[in-house]
Amino acid sequence: MISELFGRRRAKPNRGAIRGWLSTFVGVAATLFGLLLATFLIGRTIPIDPVVAIVGDRATPDVVARVRADLGLDRPLLEQFWIYLRHLAHGDLGTSVMTSRSVVEDVLHFFPATLELATTAIVIAVLIGVPLGVISASRQGSPLDNAVRIVSLAGQSTPVFVLGLLALLVFYVKFGIAPGIGQQDMGFQGAVPERTGALIIDAALDGQWDAFRDGLAHLVLPSLVLAYVSFSTITRMTRTFMLDALNGEFIVTARAKGLSASRVLWRHAFLNVAGRLVMVIVLAYAGLLEGAVLTETVFGWPGLGLYLTQSLMNADMNAVLGATLVIGGIYITLNQLADMAYRILDPRAKS
Repeated sequence: MISELFGRRRAKPNRGAIRGWLSTFVGVAATLFGLLLATFLIGRTIPIDPVVAIVGDRATPDVVARVRADLGLDRPLLEQFWIYLRHLAHGDLGTSVMTSRSVVEDVLHFFPATLELATTAIVIAVLIGVPLGVISASRQGSPLDNAVRIVSLAGQSTPVFVLGLLALLVFYVKFGIAPGIGQQDMGFQGAVPERTGALIIDAALDGQWDAFRDGLAHLVLPSLVLAYVSFSTITRMTRTFMLDALNGEFIVTARAKGLSASRVLWRHAFLNVAGRLVMVIVLAYAGLLEGAVLTETVFGWPGLGLYLTQSLMNADMNAVLGATLVIGGIYITLNQLADMAYRILDPRAKS
């Protein structure tokens, strides 16, 4: 008894789990380093001179050379990369030429608007897409199932910027039932104090309900366009997972026990696919944060995507690389969270 007790105390941790977590850590670190290297090389190889963007194309050669030396762009590429990593370790992404502020400040200012848009879109996509996918699978081959498949396929086949332009053309230009581009009307510009960075939340916290309704009206159309893209993926994957589950032996057993159709569908089949579905939703959310660049550009939404586009047009490479790095880092992080959620929610997943 005592030997068993001490034997349990001396039991070594699960080596497979340790190897799994170590492998995950190494994979994330390698991916982040690859992202850093890729963004750095892109910034140094594209035919845009950041020095000219700073001093202008009429500056004298002496001024251009001095600024290039101050920025360290006259040094070997390997040394430039080391300086880049050293600054990044201190949270320094450089200064934006376009805004004359640090890129970190700009990211903190613009990212909440992107988060507001993407979060609204994923909530809409999940609330509509998951039930439709489940019902479509339960009625395989029915007119409803065929309609859901066609709508989902159209959403995955059409570029998001085309959807955005069509939505503006129909609902803003043709029928006039949606507001124009931007996050709010001109009359509300600067009226809402910035607390969280999300306009409708800040307006609600400040009790400015007119500004809240205006912000919500501007949020509807771009969020619906983004939601349609994610809705298509979530609906199709939900339907696929549910069809696989409904053909399982445990469903036959549940039906043989006399359980109701709704209980078999939601309690047994749906819960069986929840782990995989959460992974799909998290990855879809990461894709929204990444793909909001085109949507924000079309709708003039003042988020990180529009900031990235305008920075690229102004040859503001510090801002371009900083925003790209942030978006890539978020995508990698959410990818790992999705994997962890899948392992926790699905007992069949190996650690």
